Parts: sequence; C-alpha cells; structure tokens
Amino acid sequence: MKTKCLIIGSGPAGYTAAIYASRANLSPVEYSGMQPGGQLTQTTEVENFPGYPQGVDGNQMMMELREQAERFGTDIRDGEIVKVDLSSAPYKATADDGTEIEADTVIIATGASAKYLGLDDEKKYSGQGVSACATCDGFFYRKKTVAVVGGGDTACEDALYLSQLASKVYLIVRKPYLRASQVMQERVKQTANIEILFEHNTIGLFGENGVEGAHLVKRKGEPDEQLVDIQIDGFFLAIGHKPNTDIFRPWLETDETGYLKKIDGTPRTRIPGVFVAGDCADPVYRQAITAAGTGCQAAIEAERYLLEQ
Repeated sequence: MKTKCLIIGSGPAGYTAAIYASRANLSPVEYSGMQPGGQLTQTTEVENFPGYPQGVDGNQMMMELREQAERFGTDIRDGEIVKVDLSSAPYKATADDGTEIEADTVIIATGASAKYLGLDDEKKYSGQGVSACATCDGFFYRKKTVAVVGGGDTACEDALYLSQLASKVYLIVRKPYLRASQVMQERVKQTANIEILFEHNTIGLFGENGVEGAHLVKRKGEPDEQLVDIQIDGFFLAIGHKPNTDIFRPWLETDETGYLKKIDGTPRTRIPGVFVAGDCADPVYRQAITAAGTGCQAAIEAERYLLEQ
C-alpha cells in the first residue's frame, strides 16, 4: 500500500504528528507499535500536562489523543513496523503481519523504554510505588521516604529533584563510587536528606498495599556481605532508557545510546523526508508535552517537504 505519510509509533509524539498530518490532508497511516500509547500507559495519573487541572489517567489521555487523530482521518493500525528501507524515496516499511507500505515521508516516533532491574517485584508494584520517572511521579511522595537506583547523572538529578519533595531520599548505588559528573556528585553529597548507599544491590521489594520497603544486599559476593532492609514508600529507577531505534540504525545517525540525531535541533534527519519526534530522539527532557511538541513539528516539516516536491 502507498501513503504520503507513515507514522511509526503512537505515544504523544506519534498521535500529535497524526493529528497535524491528517488535518493537512496527508491521510497518514500510523502503526501503533508494541505498546500502543507508549510509556504514559505505564503511569497512573498525569498531573503536569497543561489543560488537565485535576490530572488525567495516562491511558485515558492516550485514548483521547488516538480518537482525535482518527477523527481527522488517520488510518491507525495495531501492529509493529519490523523493517524499513530508507535507501530511496518512496521509503519502504514492513509490518509484523507482512504488510508492505510505501511512504513519501516517514515520521519516526517509536519512543524509549525505561530500563528496569528485572525483578519480579518491579512488575508486581508497577504503579504502586515503582516508577521510572521522578518528574512525573515525585509529587505523590511529598514528605515521604523514597529510594532512587543508579549512580549516573540521571540518578543524581532525580535524587536532587525528589529531595525537595520527599522527607528522605536513599540513593542506591551498585558501585563504591558515583559515575555522575563532579558537579552533580557534590550537590548530592551536600544535600542533607539524601543518603547514598554505596555497594548496595536491590534484590526485592516488599509491602502489603504497595511498596513499603526494599531488600538490599551490601557488598554482594564479599566475605562481609550483609542483607539490609530499608523502609520506603517509593522506588525510582534511574538506570537509563533504551530508545526503540534498532531498525533505523543502518540508515540514520544515533548517539552512543541509540537516540536518533536531529539536524540543528529540528525534526529533520540526514535523509530528506524522514523526520523524528518524541523520546526516540530526546535523551534530555522525556516529557509528554515535549514529545507532543516535536510531533507537531515533524508533521509540519513533512507537509512542507511534500509541498516542495
């Protein structure tokens, strides 16, 4: 099948791109991917998106964005794009059911996935104390005790952010040192309500109605190894995100983590007619509102590109 505009992915970036592209009469086809609605469907309340004074459920918000895109004529398909050929226009993509699509423009909005430790308890307490987004969920832990896992800049940033809301923040670090930049390390060490637990590994979480604490191992595998339990209300992962960009790597430039590179901060890539939006190209902000903004930009760029052709 042929389309003027193929949108790959369906979080705030993909759906916003679809709304703009369909209103510009591009009749876009959108593949919703492995996790329709993206990372926001993993969170409960979204309180920081403008226009929802009472907050909004992440799933509800994504369903409404989807309906809005469909209202203007976007052809939204459940399924995943598993292969692309961006060697020449029209660009080609193959879906997991074997459907082949030819597209004059492509908007990549495949997002990123937070890395987890891989504990069963992370799934068990998902949305009940386990979070991978401090800026999204920190507000719910005012005057409470939380833990952040990680030793890099993101973990330190999250710990500092949470220290202004929570009464106490544990920073659980696997190694005997922090990997974060010197400035971040100093800030964390100077913050009275952050306690750094060096050489600690998390092995489980416990609690009746959500997270009430974590089981840790101190100096794992050493002669003086010991088990430590801490009482916490929230458990934040800050061990990085993996952008969902593997199938595009043969064609587009990425940074060392795999985030797609933009040209001069625009949604353009080095391939004309191929644009990026949302968290797959954003290691810095990673918010629903910024993803939606770049989805809008990508659709406007696609429309202009087609006019010039």
